[in-house]
Amino acid sequence: MPRIIRIINRLNLGGPTYNVAYLTKYLAPEYETLLVAGARDVSEASSEHILQNLGLEEGVQHLPDMRRAIHPLNDRTAYRQIREIIRQFRPDIVHTHAAKAGALGRLAAFSEKVPVVVHTFHGHVFHSYFNPLKTAIFRSAERYLAARSSAIIAISDTQKQELVDIHRIAPAEKVHVVPLGFDLASFQEDMAEKRLRYRTEARLAENEVAIGIVGRLVPVKDHRLFLEAFALLLKQTTVPVRAFIIGDGELREALELQAGNLGIAFSSGFPPAEVRPLTFTSWSTDIDQVMAGMDIIALSSRNEGTPVSLIEAQAAGRPIVSTRTGGIADVVDEGSNALLSEAGNAETFAANLLRLVEDKPLRERMAGGSSHLIERFHYQRLVADMRSLYENLLSRKG
Repeated sequence: MPRIIRIINRLNLGGPTYNVAYLTKYLAPEYETLLVAGARDVSEASSEHILQNLGLEEGVQHLPDMRRAIHPLNDRTAYRQIREIIRQFRPDIVHTHAAKAGALGRLAAFSEKVPVVVHTFHGHVFHSYFNPLKTAIFRSAERYLAARSSAIIAISDTQKQELVDIHRIAPAEKVHVVPLGFDLASFQEDMAEKRLRYRTEARLAENEVAIGIVGRLVPVKDHRLFLEAFALLLKQTTVPVRAFIIGDGELREALELQAGNLGIAFSSGFPPAEVRPLTFTSWSTDIDQVMAGMDIIALSSRNEGTPVSLIEAQAAGRPIVSTRTGGIADVVDEGSNALLSEAGNAETFAANLLRLVEDKPLRERMAGGSSHLIERFHYQRLVADMRSLYENLLSRKG
């Protein structure tokens, strides 16, 4: 039985955690997997319920020194710990997920001469994260690591094109497209009941249009753009409308200050203590219920890999207003279930919101087409794709 060490930056709420959890669970019994994870930021939602639901919470080896931020002492300690884990477990494959785990995990695997080393880019940091000098350093490091890796995985066709043609991280033949996988059944079950429950708790009137944006409150998600667009929307429409920011992070206080400066009255927490145009709900583990309660799902990111919230929105039959960046165009069907605009353009983003807010028949027309998406992003497809890739890579090693 081949053995895999699967290493992830941190088990926060998001696509990478679902990805590693489903692969760890459903590649068994053909593959024996040890899941290794770094420390989650205190501002991020816990993903323990994902592991608990799959019976994996006891099988994770945590590395407290592997953190998101660069820290030479902690990073060196984590690197040594990963090498020791590799020596003890003796894997046939080391598969890393996201940047920090990808750097430390692959360097450790190279040092221990692991036969197959694979890395998944769940996004990339080559624009909208750092200054040009730091970006160039990261790009050079990723090229070095990719050259020594057995395979690189991109989670969308657009991401592969960026990695191969724009940033030249690896040649096309080394980069394999394997989209994320999820269990989306809950986003189609009892949706009327879930909608009533959420809207009752949110104190949403029947005629109020609810806009939700789900994600970490960090610069790359550009909630500032969303707030600017929402402020414009409030001035342009007579339709009763409310927005819900579902998530938390380092920019929470700054975004609340921005909302106040824009004249947007807001409340914090859920259920909201007061009915205001904007609610900062913090994190929710009942995202299927959140999606059911919304009329429009928004995303304002500057850079994305595969945005989970937009996959969930389509599974729930909710129209989308988003920026056109990263792998978003590979996930949505522009003009059919989503209205897209360029990143950073608040006026166009607001115009798209206004169009959907004021045209209920259009919202209803843009709500369909989820059956193909569920098949495309199902976790069984993810597992089958990864099993095939592993078999191919192992066969090359004899």
